[in-house]
Parts: sequence; C-alpha cells; structure tokens
Amino acid sequence: MKEAYFAGGCFWCVTPIYKMYGVDEVVCGYAGGDEENPTYEQVKHQETGHRETIKLVYDPEKVSYDKLLDIYFANVDPFDAEGQFIDKGFSYTLAIFYMSDDEKKTALEKIEKIAKDSGKKVQVAVLPFKNFYEAEEYHQDYYLKNPDAFEKELIESGRKKNS
Repeated sequence: MKEAYFAGGCFWCVTPIYKMYGVDEVVCGYAGGDEENPTYEQVKHQETGHRETIKLVYDPEKVSYDKLLDIYFANVDPFDAEGQFIDKGFSYTLAIFYMSDDEKKTALEKIEKIAKDSGKKVQVAVLPFKNFYEAEEYHQDYYLKNPDAFEKELIESGRKKNS
C-alpha cells in the first residue's frame, strides 16, 4: 500500500470520488503548515499555514499515482489561485504533496501539459510532503454521514449543477 496527499479545496467535496476509483482509504486532514495538531476552525480561519488535504491509501496494483493525479485534476479548478469554487483562502488552495522524486516529476509533467493545452497558468503547488494531521472525526466520510448536507454543499459550491 502507498499513500498520496492532495489539497483540493474543501476536503469533503473530493473524498468520495477516489473511493469510486479503487482507493482503499481517504482521510480528511490538514497538511503543509507549521501548527501541530491544528483544529478545523484554526485552518478554516487561515491561522496555521495548512491546507485542507486528503490522504489516499491505495494499492498501486489497482490504481496508479498517475491515475490519482488525473482524478485530482478532473475534480478541481487548477487555474484558481484563491481557493476552490466558493471556498477561498490559503487553506483551500491546491497542492500536491509528493513523497518521492518520481511523484514530483509526474505531477510537474501533468501541470506542464495542462498549462500548455490551456494556455493558462496552473495554480497548483507541488511540495515535498512535510506533515499530515487527521481532521476531526465528523469530517471523515462526511458524504456518508450527512448525505443531504453534502449534496447541498456540492451544489452551493458550484462543484455540481443542480438538476
């Protein structure tokens, strides 16, 4: 099993998609800042230098890191430097926290291709993994625990069109 760490804006919103693609575990948390054991309120109010981040535990025989990045880029707006959808502020900005030189290379190649194809600057930080703090329990599998509130969040955020 391997781990990958992606900051994709609101961690609730990007959790379920990975489970559909064979990721064994998705954990909501905070990464990249200096504050030890930050709380949701601290991160949300931009007090820690952390971003809302998901930790993916996956079997590379079932799903590749390359595929995880494709899923990531298909579910974020890589051109928004201010955050994601209605969630604005540093803690909602995009980042890929790499664990190896190969992961860094793969992420940078994807970003370069997106920039070339779009003609736009990609606003995704590619950073060495520093730390990860698991978010409070009520954030874990939020979409399963609170399906109506989760659906409302997806629509209000602009990630999903109201049908």
